[in-house]
Formats: sequence, structure tokens, C-alpha cells
Amino acid sequence: MKSPIIDPRLKRVDLETKETYAQLNAMEEWGTFEVFHQSKRGEQHVHVGIVHASDPEMALLFAKEQFGRRLRSANIWVVKTSDVHSLGYENEDMFETTPSKMYREAGGYKLRDKINKYKKEAKENAIG
Repeated sequence: MKSPIIDPRLKRVDLETKETYAQLNAMEEWGTFEVFHQSKRGEQHVHVGIVHASDPEMALLFAKEQFGRRLRSANIWVVKTSDVHSLGYENEDMFETTPSKMYREAGGYKLRDKINKYKKEAKENAIG
């Protein structure tokens, strides 16, 4: 036995005899676009969100309204979400050699201890 619908908004709709709809037209089915924002010239573009739009021009307009009015903007990019490709997490073993290259980073060198020791000795010599 079906339980009675109490909500008047749903009671007016006959859900059992609801007709099915045919395939949507291109303008009725909007895709998603990834939005990248650049705050000033020379800086990197940063992903700030997603907009739904029918085409790239509309996506740029929506991105400008959604993200350009809040943030100081120099440029905005939109990329169709279906055009973004990634390797996937199952391939993360490809990057296993990266942590072993610490010699490329300045933090890999133990200079900070030597600098602090030098400052401490210079301070003691200045006092004494």
C-alpha cells in the first residue's frame, strides 16, 4: 500500500502517469566548464571553480560574473570538463622517484643550522 502524499506541491502532480521526455536538444543540455583565474599579469592561472554553460562564450560570461566580480582579475580561462585528462591515481607509482631528488630543493641542504650557529657566535663575540 502506498503512503499518502501530504505535501501539496507533490500531491498536484500525478507522478505515476508522468510522461517521459525525448532526448534533449543541444541548447537544453548544458555541459560543465572548469574556470581558471589569473589575478594579475605574469601570475599563474589558478582553478577557482566550475560553471554550467551551453558553449565556451557563455561559459566565459558566466565565469566573469561568478568569479571575476569577486576577485581582482587580469584573465579568465574556461576549459570544457570533458577535455581535461588525467593519469589517475592507479598510476601514482610513476612519481616514486620524485622524493629521492631532494638535492634539487634548497631545503635539502643543511645551511640553516650553520647560519644560526654563525649568528649566535657573532652575537656572543659582539657582546664579549
